[in-house]
Amino acid sequence: MSENNPTADDTGVDDVRKTAPVEENLKSRSTWMRGLFMLLACILFWIAGFVGTFVVIIGFLWVLFSGETNKQLQQIGQAIATYMHQIVRYLTFNTDARPFPFGESWPSGDSDETV
Repeated sequence: MSENNPTADDTGVDDVRKTAPVEENLKSRSTWMRGLFMLLACILFWIAGFVGTFVVIIGFLWVLFSGETNKQLQQIGQAIATYMHQIVRYLTFNTDARPFPFGESWPSGDSDETV
């Protein structure tokens, strides 16, 4: 064989270096902890969506029967929307800040709150 064409059983040092980061990530406790928190955040996202749907229905019925919006329901809806946004940012690796109850506090229902 020529120098340009190594044999099939040739294992160079470069191959070991390419797989080392994958092995490190697989053995990393922080990676697995992030995965666990991501799984829990997915469950909380589902629960928040369910509660948000309930708030939407109650809010619609409130307007239907009273003719005006309910400020408390608006604040709850805003807090849930902000919370779900925090979860999505965590799940998509846009932030390392863990959402409530794992790190951040529960968001307020202020409509001018920025995330």
